[in-house]
Amino acid sequence: MTHGTLFKSAMLLLAGSLILPSMASAETIIRRASDLSGGGSESLDPITPTPFYYMNEFIYDTLVQPELGNPEPVPALAVSWSSNDAATEWTFKLREGVTFHDGSTLDAQDVVYSLDRIKDPALESPVTSMLEYIESVTAVDPMTVKIKLSAANADFLTVLQDDRISIIGEGSGDTIATTGIGTGPFKITTYDPEGTTVLAAFEEHWDGRPKVDGVTFVAIPDTSARVQALQAGQIDMESVAIEHAGLFADKSKFQILPYNDGGWNGIIFRTDTPPFDDARVRKALRIAVDREEMIKLIAGPDGGQVACDNPVWQGDPYHAEIDCRQDIEGAKKLLAEAGYPDGIDIEVFTSDLEPAMVRYAEVYQQQVAAAGIRVTIRITPGDGYWNDVWMVEPVTVTSWSGRPADIILNEAYRSTSSWNETYYKSEELDALLDAARAERDFEKRKEIFGKAQRLLFEEGGSLIAFYTNVLNVVSTRIKGIPEANSPFIRWHHVEIVE
Repeated sequence: MTHGTLFKSAMLLLAGSLILPSMASAETIIRRASDLSGGGSESLDPITPTPFYYMNEFIYDTLVQPELGNPEPVPALAVSWSSNDAATEWTFKLREGVTFHDGSTLDAQDVVYSLDRIKDPALESPVTSMLEYIESVTAVDPMTVKIKLSAANADFLTVLQDDRISIIGEGSGDTIATTGIGTGPFKITTYDPEGTTVLAAFEEHWDGRPKVDGVTFVAIPDTSARVQALQAGQIDMESVAIEHAGLFADKSKFQILPYNDGGWNGIIFRTDTPPFDDARVRKALRIAVDREEMIKLIAGPDGGQVACDNPVWQGDPYHAEIDCRQDIEGAKKLLAEAGYPDGIDIEVFTSDLEPAMVRYAEVYQQQVAAAGIRVTIRITPGDGYWNDVWMVEPVTVTSWSGRPADIILNEAYRSTSSWNETYYKSEELDALLDAARAERDFEKRKEIFGKAQRLLFEEGGSLIAFYTNVLNVVSTRIKGIPEANSPFIRWHHVEIVE
C-alpha cells in the first residue's frame, strides 16, 4: 500500500466509510488503530527487531504473566515453578490441555524451541541481551522444562513475563512472522500492517473464550488522525496527551484511564558518533534541561515525574535517586572543556508518531539555548520512523514503555544489545548488570543496580527528562480496561456493552 492509499484509508475511516474485512456487523468487535511505525515491515514474530508490537498480548502467551496489584508474576502457560538455592536452575511445570491456533498441543519441546530460538544471532533479536545467560533449556518430560543459567538471576521470573518472550510452536520460526500462530486469546485472520489487521476470538483458549468476537487494527500513522478517529467513534481506545483530555470530557462516550508505568519519551545521542562520543558533551547536553519545566510545557502540570536520565522509574524497587537540577553554567563549562567554548550545533530528528515527540524536541531546543546549544529540529514521517530514523541518525527522539530494571538496563544499555540505542559500550556497566543478577540479597542487588543508574547519568547518551503519565481514553462501549498499561489488560475478559 502506498502512502497515498494509506492516507485515503485513514480518511475513509474518519468519514465512517471504511469497511473492515471478515467481520459481520452483528459481531462484537474491539476497534483499534496502529501507528505504522515499522513502515509496513511490522512482523508478527514476538522476538523480531521490527515488531507489530500491538499483537503479542493478543495472539501469544508467556510462561508467567504480570498481575495488577501483585509484585510477583503469576501462572500463564506454566502453572508452577521452582529454583535451586543459587537461582541458576529453574524448573517449570506446564499447563495441560493448551492448544495453538492451528490445533496442535503445547508441550515442553515448544518451550525449548522458543527459548533456544531467542539466542540465535541471525535473528538479531533485542530480547537476546535479556536472556543470553541461558545456558540450556531441556524437556524433563512432556510437560516439564528445566532452564539452566550460566549466571544466577534472582529476578528471572520478572524477565520471563515480558510479552516478547512468548511461546510459539516447535519448528514454526520460518512462518511465524506472517502467521502469528500462538496460544493467545485471539488468532490472526487478516494480516495487513499497512491496512487493516483482523483478529478473531480463539474458541479454545486455555483461560476461556474471549467475551468479544474479534479485534481490528487499522493503520493510522498520524497522531492527530488517531485522536480524531477516537472522537468520531471509529476506534475504541487510544493513548492521548493530557492536553487533549478536554476533547473527551463527555462521560457518556469516553472513559479517561490515567496511569504511569515508568514509560518515557527522550532524546538519545549516539555515543559512537562525534561529538557525542565525548562524555563531557553528552552530559552538557543533558544537564542544560529544566526537567520540572519540561513536564509542564510538554505534558502539563500533572503530566509526569522527574527522571534524571534514569530508565528505572520510581515505581521500580531498584530505582535510584539522582540529583539532576538544571545547570546551565555547568553545561557551558563541560562544552568548553570538550573544545566548544562558543557552544555547539546539533540536529534532533523526531516525528509526529506519538503525541509528545515533536513537542519534546521543541522544548529541548528552547531550554538549552542559554547554554550555547543550538538545535535544529528535523521532523520526519511517522511511518517507518523506528526503521529509518531511530538508531540511524545521530540524535533522535525515542519512546519506551515501562520495563523492570533488569529488562530495561540490559535491553537498552548492555554493550551487546541490538537495541542499545545510544551505542553506549561500557565494560563497567556490563559488569554491574552481571553482578546484580548474581546477587541473591535484595538490598545488595539494589545497591548494584543503583551504581549502574548513576553511571548512566554521568556517562550515558540518554536524556530522559520525565516519566510520562499516560491517558488511555476508552469508549464507554468497552468494559474491563484497568488504569494500567497493556500487559496488565486481560483482553479475553474485556467486553462490549452497547
